[in-house]
Amino acid sequence: MSYLLKTNLSKIIGAAIAVLLFLSAFLSSLYFGQTAIVVDDIVQAFTSFNSSSINQLVILEERLPRAVLGSVIGACLAIAGALMQALTGNPLASPSIFGINAGALFFVVLSITLFSFTSLVQIMWMALLGATLAGVIVFMLGSLGREGMTPVKVVLAGAAISALFSSMTQAMLVLDENGLQQVLFWLTGSISGRSLDMLYPILPFIVVAVGVSMFMGNALNVFATGEDVAKNLGQKTTLLKIAIGVIVIILAGSSVSIAGAIGFIGLVVPHITRGIFGPDHRWLIPLCAVLGASLLVSADVVARLLIMPQEIPVGIMTALIGTPFFIYIARYGLTKR
Repeated sequence: MSYLLKTNLSKIIGAAIAVLLFLSAFLSSLYFGQTAIVVDDIVQAFTSFNSSSINQLVILEERLPRAVLGSVIGACLAIAGALMQALTGNPLASPSIFGINAGALFFVVLSITLFSFTSLVQIMWMALLGATLAGVIVFMLGSLGREGMTPVKVVLAGAAISALFSSMTQAMLVLDENGLQQVLFWLTGSISGRSLDMLYPILPFIVVAVGVSMFMGNALNVFATGEDVAKNLGQKTTLLKIAIGVIVIILAGSSVSIAGAIGFIGLVVPHITRGIFGPDHRWLIPLCAVLGASLLVSADVVARLLIMPQEIPVGIMTALIGTPFFIYIARYGLTKR
């Protein structure tokens, strides 16, 4: 009992530190950028807003939406990655394994080059449709056969669908080279220029998906012992797999539809969280949300500072962080689910 109390206490302290890191990243996102501001500007922007103040307008209309979107997208991708790794038992699993990124990006290219959409909200809905379609196809292919849906079949189906949609995307861009510049930020991943208006329509779905995932900890812990063991303990594993798939599609699909292909958050954050707090999904899922938000917001701050006045798309920054991590996991095996 004493050991349990000490363990939980250490996790609580660690969780408090994680929240402080997130708050620091969020405030840094409001503070740092091309336009120099002071702390008083941030305080006054929220307490006594002055529409004639350029600095306060920059904070509320540019930096605040980026910080909020970065937080939401980072949390969604991290949770989706943790669920994917739990579902497949593969330490390299991430939302892109479902073909979600590839499906969303193909529909983005399709909407711009074929339908000439210009509204970011219209493009977002098309991306979400593509992500959903790709995820459903992967689940259908992964469920074929007597054994039903298995982790190996899901991984193979995801790889196949990703390759298919990526090839079609490249074909569309070859046919319409002028569309490449318009979709460049979707291909690399960026939260620059996005407004909160893109978040509001899909926020209820995200809230429900995140809320449900927070209560799946015990079920995921049982599932992690092995599917056969979970079945013998009375767990409805097929229902759990479907629930995980739906949540991953909502979280990852929504993220891609707003910001494009931001990779490695769903891969890196679950491993970091698991390494610090252990494999208990009751802690892993909520803390992945906090650390995922912190990592993406921090990466966005660095991306806007490195080569000012230009900015690096945040998807490139996460790739720079995630690629060595991916190689390390592939080489040394790191932690399992």
